[in-house]
Amino acid sequence: MAASAPAAIEALAARFLAAQLQGDRDEALRLVLDDGIGRGIAAADVYLGVIQPTQYEIGRLWQENRISVAQEHLATAISQLVVANLYRHLPRAPRNGKLVIVACPPGELHELGARVAADFLDMAGFSVTYLGANVPTMSLVGMIQARRPDAVVLSAATSLCFPELRDTVRAVAEVAGPHLPILVGGSAFTWSDACPIPAGTIHARGDAFALVDAVQQAVGA
Repeated sequence: MAASAPAAIEALAARFLAAQLQGDRDEALRLVLDDGIGRGIAAADVYLGVIQPTQYEIGRLWQENRISVAQEHLATAISQLVVANLYRHLPRAPRNGKLVIVACPPGELHELGARVAADFLDMAGFSVTYLGANVPTMSLVGMIQARRPDAVVLSAATSLCFPELRDTVRAVAEVAGPHLPILVGGSAFTWSDACPIPAGTIHARGDAFALVDAVQQAVGA
């Protein structure tokens, strides 16, 4: 569709960023649902062409001290609201019979990337158990033992959580054994070359489509 053209997505992203900076939740939601989804822009394009780049821009503005921590939190909360409302508009492939648990390790409070990853896996036909931010390791292990997923995805937005991420991977691998694929990804791996992850862990680098591909290959879906 013409509305899915890159120029239309770029224009929508600019307007969405302005709404974020103004703290206008209603306008941000209207832009995505009415001017985005309502005019034929695919949900995946909204995630990767609107929400993701504007969040990167918000982060850049905060790092340069051009917006405050409160403004950054407000903008992120707006994105979280929009993503929550996008969920009912997701196109879903037929279920493939595979279950994936998606979580953030202890200390990782930024869950937006993990939520987007969960939604893309959902669109691709996976059943998803999404646990959100700052999940205690033993709680994650208990969920894995109870639900017996086909794969586990751990999202790290900041390198500060790398020690906890490493410990979580080791704990999961110890309990679940070598046959459970454990995938890690997130923006932290964009900013840092450090790889504190035990051998055998799958690094899902790239966007959400790359993550889906990696999970599909790992579980044979």
